[in-house]
Amino acid sequence: MMGELAVSGGEIRLEGRDMRGLSPTARARSGIGRTFQTPRLFSGLTVRENILIALLAETKGGGSQVGIADGRSRVGTKERRSSANAEAALVEVGLDEQAPVLAASLSQGQRKRLELAMVLALGPRILLLDEPTAGMGVAERASIMELVMGAVRRRGLTMVFCEHDMETVFAHAPRVVVMDRGTILADGTAERVRADPRVQRIYLGRQAHEEPS
Repeated sequence: MMGELAVSGGEIRLEGRDMRGLSPTARARSGIGRTFQTPRLFSGLTVRENILIALLAETKGGGSQVGIADGRSRVGTKERRSSANAEAALVEVGLDEQAPVLAASLSQGQRKRLELAMVLALGPRILLLDEPTAGMGVAERASIMELVMGAVRRRGLTMVFCEHDMETVFAHAPRVVVMDRGTILADGTAERVRADPRVQRIYLGRQAHEEPS
């Protein structure tokens, strides 16, 4: 959906626009924001600078050509222009007090929050989240999903997330698609998918009889 893999079939459309010929950068500028299972941050920059780099990359002519060292040399002007947006994103994810801290010193949960802030600062319409609770304990998983769902509701976003923690999926997704070895196994409401015997056997670790063929 972000253009990092070639499409082998079907269509990808955003508000009627065919996205298949667009680069990941162009798709991001069209309103699609993505986070990764392992957060992709500039570890040598501060929390605030990471968001400013994201804002810099959004502007025409920025993009992936701006490296860490170059980002440091150019972030001053961009910081003055984008400070309000960056600070608002930090407050939204609860990292405003960590703004001057190096990203490398953050915990896994905080790193996830920072990557989310970098995406939210760009004003996306669609969020694609890859394993948003990966590497977290029970309390952290609940906290990050509360944060994500709050942003979705406030901003009126559409969110698609891939997650292996089934309780997280059932708690937050009104529609669930379960895949097994690349094939769709079940698709429907959380209640319907949870009750599917095949999902129970494969993903929930429960013994269930096969549905009649």
